[in-house]
Amino acid sequence: MRFKVIIGSVVAVAIVGTAIVVGVILGDGSGSSSVGTSVVLLAAGDIAECDNQGDEATARILAAYPNATIATLGDNAYQEGTLQEFENCYDPSWGQFKDRTRPATGNHDHSTKNAQGYADYFGSAGGPYDKYYYSYDLGSWHVVVLNSDCWRVDGCAIDDPQAEWLRDDLEQHQAICTLAVWHRPPFTSGRYGEPSETARVRPLWRVLNEEGADVLLTGHEHSYERFQPMDAEGRPDEAKGVRLFIVGTGGGNLRPFENPPLPTTATRQADSWGVLKLDLQSAGYDWTFLPVSGSSYSDSGTGTCH
Repeated sequence: MRFKVIIGSVVAVAIVGTAIVVGVILGDGSGSSSVGTSVVLLAAGDIAECDNQGDEATARILAAYPNATIATLGDNAYQEGTLQEFENCYDPSWGQFKDRTRPATGNHDHSTKNAQGYADYFGSAGGPYDKYYYSYDLGSWHVVVLNSDCWRVDGCAIDDPQAEWLRDDLEQHQAICTLAVWHRPPFTSGRYGEPSETARVRPLWRVLNEEGADVLLTGHEHSYERFQPMDAEGRPDEAKGVRLFIVGTGGGNLRPFENPPLPTTATRQADSWGVLKLDLQSAGYDWTFLPVSGSSYSDSGTGTCH
């Protein structure tokens, strides 16, 4: 194999036998690179409260990446998710980027019947009315957005409609890399770590593992926690497990952890708002937690798709 690399913004030519493969080597000065295309996803949940400025601070991070897709991880507008709260609290900050946002619902959005405020604000971009689960492609990745208030959408069991839809969707979209988004985490060392809280979404987590998904992004805890890749039971599985990020740092009030780290907790913090930046490549991803101005917390790394 021979490579010709032109340094700069970079063309690579590989000669393998008699075949010539042309790709792009992407780098951002961080030392990471990959062959293929790369897109940026910015994600956080637990976002807009009218009585604090956390969402304004995280919105300034979003503004610095004008070409990025934005994923909300639920609890978009406090306290009840009414249309008025979306318009008064969410719209002046994260609403600036509505045209490139892929939202998910959270329990506070569902405090209004049928998440009507969410539906009226985001329209069809928020998924089918009163179900709010959907999927899309982003670069070479397939992304599924689910409703973790699953009892509101015909049940939480492995054979209920949403889990069956998830399995069918993943089987129909055989992407090398798959990412899932929903609000309530299946594992957490925060206040919602009791089995009565996490068990409800474990069937969805099991489907992700069985179908070979790579990453799950959630919120709900008003903190940041990253885990080692885990299997369906929450045990470490670097080879085939799903990597869970809890990014409840979009702007709502932050909460200290009430429990010790789990055995699979890689890092956590509850002192800074911020946004998770994912550079999604053709066969892997880089992650970086971007804190708001004035915070020194950092977390970054690289993952490979199954």
